[in-house]
Amino acid sequence: MTDFVITTPPTPAIPVAGGGAFPVRRVYCIGRNYAAHAVEMGHDPDREPPFFFQKNPNNLDASGEFPYPAQSEDVHHEAELLVALKSGGTNIKLEDALDHVWGYAPSLDMTRRDLQGQAKKMGRPWEIGKAFELSGPVGPLQSAADVGHLDAGLIELKVNGDVKQTGDMNQMIWKVPEMISYLSDYFELAAGDVIMAGTPSGVGPIQRGDEMVLTIQGLDELTVKVT
Repeated sequence: MTDFVITTPPTPAIPVAGGGAFPVRRVYCIGRNYAAHAVEMGHDPDREPPFFFQKNPNNLDASGEFPYPAQSEDVHHEAELLVALKSGGTNIKLEDALDHVWGYAPSLDMTRRDLQGQAKKMGRPWEIGKAFELSGPVGPLQSAADVGHLDAGLIELKVNGDVKQTGDMNQMIWKVPEMISYLSDYFELAAGDVIMAGTPSGVGPIQRGDEMVLTIQGLDELTVKVT
């Protein structure tokens, strides 16, 4: 046993519907994976090679509350499907990719858009805008054995009852198996890794007191209050 010199930090985890928890190792997030969102962010929606950034495992939060973060006046919602892996490896073949999926959950990639914009202009990494505390609200994971593999169906976010984002998972430029296979060419994936699969168009600002409700067809709803 390793004799750690400080108290071991808690293991970040996502609750599982029906009981238990899924330990999180890494969080990979794909950028601009819906064509309409690429357009609204000022980019060509043609199928270019995917790109990824990361959040920290302990950024994921299932409390149902999102504290408005410090140092920002322009925080945006991004509704996303989260994919949780039960196994991994390198150079995973496309036809084998879904064998590594444990399950799925609704999630939000909350973004300090003003700080992200400053980083983009200066050619710097995005973490200051993406990987801050509690920036990944998430609902309970549901197993693929129970819900199947999600490759089509509604993804919709309402803020205070008004639809802000809507799309279909079949509009993803890079599908879930492709994301897994691509990532495995550059990283050694492993059990506990999760992938946030991109957001449809309609991203926009939230304010303290707002209520966000994310619906993904086949999964339980995620409700998050901005505090």
